[in-house]
Amino acid sequence: MLSLLSGLTLGFGAAIPLGPINILIMSNALNSYKNAVSIGFGAMSADIIYLLLTLSGALHFANNPKVLKVISIFGVLFLIYIAWQIFKSRDNKIIKDKSESNNNILKNYFKGLSLTLLNPYTIGFWLSVSATITTKNLNPLFTLYGVVIAIIIWITLMPLFIYKSKHLISKEISKYLSIASSLVMVYFAAMLLYALTK
Repeated sequence: MLSLLSGLTLGFGAAIPLGPINILIMSNALNSYKNAVSIGFGAMSADIIYLLLTLSGALHFANNPKVLKVISIFGVLFLIYIAWQIFKSRDNKIIKDKSESNNNILKNYFKGLSLTLLNPYTIGFWLSVSATITTKNLNPLFTLYGVVIAIIIWITLMPLFIYKSKHLISKEISKYLSIASSLVMVYFAAMLLYALTK
């Protein structure tokens, strides 16, 4: 039970903080619930990959300044690309979910997966999780269940709330939200770039 509760705590800890993934999910939720959730599932897949690598001890190869630097460079470039995509679509009308194709859903899944895999802070987070699991003698399997349950709760309910509230958001407000989202993405890219120069 302790392992499951710890997993839930870790899962919410990974999912809730305002970062590039949550910004991307929020901006997509205005147009399509399915696309927003697919981004979340992509991010969750990356989290599970890192958690499994952590539990197997394989993630420690990434705890290397050179490896983290390469991941960070790709992360910066990808964040700038995402920022441009959001900014470019700032004048798009809020569309109905039914018009979304499976291709868009798959594309957004890989967007969420890539953005999380290329975030060096994700690696740091799961390395610290590894220490927590070892120190507290938690059951890895129940911890993993807890993590997955918590992330699924967040990535389905948070975009659902935004999607259901979109009728309250005018096209003008949607445009400014897109601009703000793209600026936040650029901010995260700048912070990552700054960390590279230290």
